[in-house]
Amino acid sequence: MKWSFTDIPDQIGKVCIVTGANSGIGEPTARELGRAGAQVILACRNPEKAEKALERLRVAAPEATFEFMQCDLADLESVKTFAAAFKERFKRLDILVNNAGVMIPPYSKTKQGFELQFGTNHLGHFALTGLLLDLITATPGSRIVTVASMAHKMGKVRFDDLNREKKYRRWEAYGQSKVANLFFTYELQRRLANGGHGTLATAAHPGWTRTNLQQYSVSARIFGPVVAMGPDGGAKPTLRAATDPGAASGDYFGPKHMFQMRGAPVKVGSSTYSKREDVATQLWSVSEDLTGVSFLSKA
Repeated sequence: MKWSFTDIPDQIGKVCIVTGANSGIGEPTARELGRAGAQVILACRNPEKAEKALERLRVAAPEATFEFMQCDLADLESVKTFAAAFKERFKRLDILVNNAGVMIPPYSKTKQGFELQFGTNHLGHFALTGLLLDLITATPGSRIVTVASMAHKMGKVRFDDLNREKKYRRWEAYGQSKVANLFFTYELQRRLANGGHGTLATAAHPGWTRTNLQQYSVSARIFGPVVAMGPDGGAKPTLRAATDPGAASGDYFGPKHMFQMRGAPVKVGSSTYSKREDVATQLWSVSEDLTGVSFLSKA
């Protein structure tokens, strides 16, 4: 059966956070969760862009409830401020979608000095998840969805040069951040299970989707209009990972066709490297040290 937005179950009464919901696949992810009845918080860095996205969302789904709360994943202090403000106002969190990201920019660093892609795509979401985890695990049927990429297959975690200061190759650094997303998902799944928590940790990737994320990619600008899906198509794997009643913790969703580049969302596999528990354990420990956020520690 071809999964579509109409397969999203009723989300009435649920509270969801979607990071980076002002553009790309984040916006339709927020829109469809709202249409299904959820109250959706747009966790975004840029207030002006977020307000414009809110206007579009309220036109597309006038019956839904959307709200913007500022969160800059490239600044751990902003992440902590957001998490504290959210927990002050909300007493449940049903779905956390770790969606925001940057892709192959010129070399730059986060506010705390981490390479921008690793710091934003992985460390920012690691910290956000940890700071909200008590609320998430206290919410029955909750899920944490992290958006990875096909580029994880080229990724290796360079523990001796996480910030790529010795040599910066944009695609290698992006691949590192995206395989880190999967290491995080799989290790999170293991630790949640070991702790007796019912929260599911799932992952998704959008295949080849036309978004502003690809502004630095020449090949994407040339071939994207021919091969790539629109943001609605790219959002479907995330939404399935977030809402499919048949999803299990540790499941990874992506497009079905053209080597996972486009098509309906299905369960897909990831690289052998991404499943190495030793790397995942080390990355978790390093991430706790770098962010100052510790959670689900192993006994």
